[in-house]
Amino acid sequence: MDATALQAQADLEDVRRRRAELRETMSHLERALAAPALGRAPAWGEGVHAALAALVEDFREHIVITEGPGGLHQAILAGDLRLANGVHALATEHGVIAADVATAVAATEPPVTEDGVAQVRDVVTRLLDRLVRHRQRGADLIYEAYAADLGGVD
Repeated sequence: MDATALQAQADLEDVRRRRAELRETMSHLERALAAPALGRAPAWGEGVHAALAALVEDFREHIVITEGPGGLHQAILAGDLRLANGVHALATEHGVIAADVATAVAATEPPVTEDGVAQVRDVVTRLLDRLVRHRQRGADLIYEAYAADLGGVD
């Protein structure tokens, strides 16, 4: 394997690791969201808010490693310009998802009341759905760019 192929392999391993980290953060948020809230809305809301704070950091890092200098998007485009529309669509989604994250964080500002639990669950569930779909499209793009499966890391 030449140096370029070795670097591409190392970059894909880094993508796999970071995808796994983001997925774990999403799972943590989902568990916090699914926890019982009846009679404990303020504590439940604090748990969801803390999980969202971790997601904020992981998603910010995701944007840097994909859109930043020398990031994944640049590497994909360097290999195949026909994937520019897919790269652009994913980058555009970053702004939409960041806005959804901000909405979710605001919705969970303490204290969450019993009356606010359903709204928080709706907002955060929509956010998680958007993130799952974004990750699926990202995996498809990476596969198309590198013909490499991400090893089942959803």
